[in-house]
Amino acid sequence: MIARSRGDKIFDTCNIIFLCCLMLATLYPFLYVLFASVSVPSELVKHTGILWRPQGFFLDGYKIVLKNPMIVSGYKNTLFYVVVGTILNVFFTALFAFALSRRDLYWKKHMMIMVVITMFFSGGMIPGYILVKELGMLDTRWSLIIPGLIGTWNLIIMRTSFQSIPYELEEAAKIDGASDFRIFGQIILPLSVPLLAVMMLFYGVGHWNAWSGALIFLRDRELFPLQLILREILINNDTAQTTLSAASSDPFLGEVVKYATIIVATVPILVLYPFIQKYFTQGILVGALKG
Repeated sequence: MIARSRGDKIFDTCNIIFLCCLMLATLYPFLYVLFASVSVPSELVKHTGILWRPQGFFLDGYKIVLKNPMIVSGYKNTLFYVVVGTILNVFFTALFAFALSRRDLYWKKHMMIMVVITMFFSGGMIPGYILVKELGMLDTRWSLIIPGLIGTWNLIIMRTSFQSIPYELEEAAKIDGASDFRIFGQIILPLSVPLLAVMMLFYGVGHWNAWSGALIFLRDRELFPLQLILREILINNDTAQTTLSAASSDPFLGEVVKYATIIVATVPILVLYPFIQKYFTQGILVGALKG
């Protein structure tokens, strides 16, 4: 046992208090929305200050949200964007990163410079819109997947991780007659599972929270993701709000429905994260081993 000085104990105590305060500051907004979503609308409107507990108990907000056809449609569309988009994102990012990590690739440094430049400069919204329109993807699901198929920062992390894998493994595989695709599929990817899990989290959360691309490229409401429906409910507090509040005579029902919608849109990501948390730190560290 190592004797701890008084200063160490004071530091640890202050550190714990600070982290607890930081945790409460981070957790409280979610708790506020959760408590508000199950509160009685009239009681919630009367309440002022910090909300420490639900004001009564009222679940009709969730019933209305789950019965709204646009919420159901938004969920289905978002699941498509998350599942298909994340699979394509991770695959093509890994494929490009594998190519850039090869020692014998011509013009590798020049290609990396061109890749890095895209982190700081882009054509902007209007050229992006024109490009998507000319490619025939306007008002289609692919307009939310193809333009952001490869994230530059994620590409750099994966390339760095692939470069840290011992080259001797690849040499042994080549001696046995393995092609580059076989090396990629049977050596590189299995050794990069933690990193792939992190990339899936990054891309998946990005697709789940995305709404600006849908606002620009989509006009068909049947293709709207959940976040765009949520935006209509929270910002365009008119038609969508009236539709959701029609099931009750309570004039304040819309306030509870807003919070219930936020919870419905947030919970899936919160439920998924604990299952891949163990890969998160490990994947980030693996990607940062070699510059």
